[in-house]
Amino acid sequence: MNKVLLIGRLAKDCELRYVGEDKTAVLNFTLAVQKPFLNKDGEKDADFIPIVYWKKASEALAPYLKKGKVISVMGRINIRAYTKENGEKKYSAQVVAEQIQFVDLFKHKEKAE
Repeated sequence: MNKVLLIGRLAKDCELRYVGEDKTAVLNFTLAVQKPFLNKDGEKDADFIPIVYWKKASEALAPYLKKGKVISVMGRINIRAYTKENGEKKYSAQVVAEQIQFVDLFKHKEKAE
């Protein structure tokens, strides 16, 4: 089974574009997910994970997916293989989102207190 659940902040505003003859809407964005440990300097660090979202809701979500917004993403990992011009084989990973939800940290803090 290939499932991933991430909670993090948008590293920058999402990019909405249209692909193919049928002009399918697709969202691309990067999610900064905090690592569960401190780096060698004793500071918090994050992984920056590329996300793609192919659902019809892309157009409706795009105006709200702004830098710094906290969201959760459920989806699957997709590995793409490609060959560079020099013949070197390369791989890239991204998460194909199936669900996106907005996370309101302040409501959760109030409930916890």
